[in-house]
Amino acid sequence: MRVIVDRERCVAAGSCVITSPAVFDQNDEDGKVVLLIGTPDEKLREEVLESVNVCPVAALSVAD
Repeated sequence: MRVIVDRERCVAAGSCVITSPAVFDQNDEDGKVVLLIGTPDEKLREEVLESVNVCPVAALSVAD
């Protein structure tokens, strides 16, 4: 699984950080998403997919 982030679309809601803190963080300056792990382990799949689903502006996606 590969995580794809669209920082231009991100509105800094922080939902991804709440649901998957091992994979996502927020930039200190603008609050936008920072991808910590671009290809997370399979054990993180469910929480990453939850982050994709809860993002209010669809700034996250995954590719298998």
